[in-house]
Amino acid sequence: MNILKVNNIDLAYDSFGNENDEAIILIAGLGTQMIRWSDSFCRILAAKGFRVIRFDNRDVGCSTHFSHYPTLDFNALATALMSGQRPDIPYTLYDMSKDAIGLLDALSIDRAHFVGRSMGGMIAQIIASEYPERVLSLTSIMSSTGNPALPQTSPEIMAMMTKPAPNPFEDEAGFLAQKLSFAKRIAGTGYPFEEDSYRALILEEIQRDYDPGSVGRQIAAMAVAGDRRPRLATIKVPVLVIHGVDDPLILPACGEDTATAIPGAELMLVDGMGHDIPHQLYKVIADGIERTARRN
Repeated sequence: MNILKVNNIDLAYDSFGNENDEAIILIAGLGTQMIRWSDSFCRILAAKGFRVIRFDNRDVGCSTHFSHYPTLDFNALATALMSGQRPDIPYTLYDMSKDAIGLLDALSIDRAHFVGRSMGGMIAQIIASEYPERVLSLTSIMSSTGNPALPQTSPEIMAMMTKPAPNPFEDEAGFLAQKLSFAKRIAGTGYPFEEDSYRALILEEIQRDYDPGSVGRQIAAMAVAGDRRPRLATIKVPVLVIHGVDDPLILPACGEDTATAIPGAELMLVDGMGHDIPHQLYKVIADGIERTARRN
């Protein structure tokens, strides 16, 4: 792992493959760290002839945290948005997109392929629309456009996602139980939920860093991002939109809307896939990313 000063913050990243190959930048989702892009998935992509770079978004993992900001008040956030006011939040998805562009600058990479999952897909969409000269292709996975007319996740799942978890250093078993319950709830039905692997991943993330307030701050960043469809319509690079048919968190209609909003985008709906990428789908996803990259 390496640390670079980017956009006035520290960004942690690592890299797989030949530094002279075209770069793929992997952007993680809400509250999750770069290790959600597993080593094995990164190696599959690198073996296809790419330099694969994953990084911790601001406010997670080993990158700079914004813990000095007050804990997010979801009710106040919702009230401000409904009244048309701009809530006071530490950063937006547009700031997070600048982080990724700053990472390119720091690594002396002119253009790259961008791949984002969930919130990371939203960030990648913004990068492709706001920085077209830096983007070779875009793959948006289990993400959305910000279209307010789209169906939303159920209150039950939203409550599970936002419910405060026990402190893992005081109640590790309780923390793991809650995180595993949510992961299982949003996983698809087509592949076994591998609890031991998830437990190991969650424990690794805790060891890298633990900041219970970061999820709320990133939710706020998503909440103020607005409807991106007018900007998505300007994207001209090859685009692949991947979405799980079984995704209960960001519903399949959101992936369909993303593909509709971007001219020429390819839509890949994956049976049995929820809001996760099980290892059984690594090759399918990697093949899609490569196919899209080679269209450039």
